Parts: sequence; C-alpha cells; structure tokens
Amino acid sequence: MDLRLPIGYVFTIYGLMLTGYGLFTNGDPMYAKSLNMNFNTIWGVLMLVFGLVMLFFAKKAGKKQG
Repeated sequence: MDLRLPIGYVFTIYGLMLTGYGLFTNGDPMYAKSLNMNFNTIWGVLMLVFGLVMLFFAKKAGKKQG
C-alpha cells in the first residue's frame, strides 16, 4: 500500500473540517486576538491542498504499477 494514500485521505478530511469550521466562525470575536486573521480557514485550505496533492500522486503512481 502506498503511504501517500492514507496521508492524503487524513489531510483532506481534516482540511475540509478545519476549513468548514473557519468559514462558519468567520467574523467571530475570537479572531481579534489573532491579528483579525482566520487561521482556521487558512490552514484548512493548506491542509486540503496538501491532501489532494498526496492523493493525486498516489493515484498517479498506482496507474503506472497496474
């Protein structure tokens, strides 16, 4: 089993959850303490992109073997 596959799934799922949480809590006063930046959305999108890249490379490597 290619290690990129489970890593891609985990980061994609966590990225979706963190991005969703950041979008639903946008405008909350808790972000005033963090320079008015919604780091949940920022890091959620970065995790989502990383997870999708890992899944892409896992699927690409799987096509070459089989």
